[in-house]
Amino acid sequence: MRRQDTSGRAHDLVLYGATGFAGALTAAYLAEHAPRDCRWALAGRNPAKLEQLRDRLARTHPACADLPLLHADCGDPAALRELAADTRVLATTVGPYLLHGEPLVAACAAAGTDYVDLTGEPEFIDRMYLRHDATARASGARLVHASGFDSVPHDLGVHYTVGLLPEGVPLRIDGFVRTNATFSGGTLASALTAASRPVAMARAARERQRAEPRPAGRAVRAPFGPPVRSSETRTWGVPLPTLDRLVVARSAAALDRYGPDFRYRHYAGVRRLPIAVGGALGVGALCVLAQVPPARRWLSGRLEPGEGPSPERRARSWFTVRFVASGGGKRLITEVSGGDPGYEETAKMLAESALSLAFDDLPDTAGQVTSAVAMGDALTTRLQKAGMTFRVVRDG
Repeated sequence: MRRQDTSGRAHDLVLYGATGFAGALTAAYLAEHAPRDCRWALAGRNPAKLEQLRDRLARTHPACADLPLLHADCGDPAALRELAADTRVLATTVGPYLLHGEPLVAACAAAGTDYVDLTGEPEFIDRMYLRHDATARASGARLVHASGFDSVPHDLGVHYTVGLLPEGVPLRIDGFVRTNATFSGGTLASALTAASRPVAMARAARERQRAEPRPAGRAVRAPFGPPVRSSETRTWGVPLPTLDRLVVARSAAALDRYGPDFRYRHYAGVRRLPIAVGGALGVGALCVLAQVPPARRWLSGRLEPGEGPSPERRARSWFTVRFVASGGGKRLITEVSGGDPGYEETAKMLAESALSLAFDDLPDTAGQVTSAVAMGDALTTRLQKAGMTFRVVRDG
């Protein structure tokens, strides 16, 4: 690894896809919370929409009137290379990432530019590892995918929990997610894209498994287990076929602190059994329908990209993730919680991840890395200061 000197670049941070639903929320968060000396810019494919966004931000934050606006289309690799070469950190909200994301990952990997995104698409992440991890390791770029609700609360929540358990012993952790939130058109589009490609997703996962080094002398598992009844959380645990357990497993493989034998399981925590059964059937039906192009187009049309829940609905939304952990004779329950997970908190997580990469004293890492590996305690501290809760529910 040879990290490039990026201090002379024009920007500390560029937000790409700033005019989309999640992008605009992230821009608003940066306008409120970025340090005064942070040199940041808005980027996207539509100059008129970028100007409108800057005007909206400047009404409440006059300093934003001078924000640079950078034009770059995701289908123009040369423009994306120029964008990446001109900033230290690039955050992107442009999805589905499987369709639009690779040119920007490639540009950042080559330029030694740190990269963060909001993807929850396992196939995209696996393919980016196979194609660009080696380049990023050589340039010193840190490629941090899944920097929103997928998968920061789960990854950092397990990291926080592991730090409270004995060292050098087998560890067992189960995560139980609860939320009342709704989703946007962009989230729906990404989910349908991922669900429509099970064969390609499995192939990418196998290729990565063959190529990726395993931790020496340590066992790391994140099985997709059966439903469980958790007396500790008083919920039924419905296995979640999401990216989160894979991200946790990659953090565990990279960090010796997770012990010689680590296992993580990931569930939706549901209070009533009929709701758990109905939710599982609903997810299964969505995956089946996503295989049929007319049905997939119909589902996509229910909520267009750029549309999302209203401010009033987001204000009523919340999430909790409880971690039931054991190791070395110690039992522990911890919790990560916050407000609207998909948008308000996701914007916070993405923005704080980008600011952490730009300004915090972090471990010396490069290549495709997780939030826990790249930022760990520094990002946890930032999110706590920003209003998210990391706490011990029960010790012993």
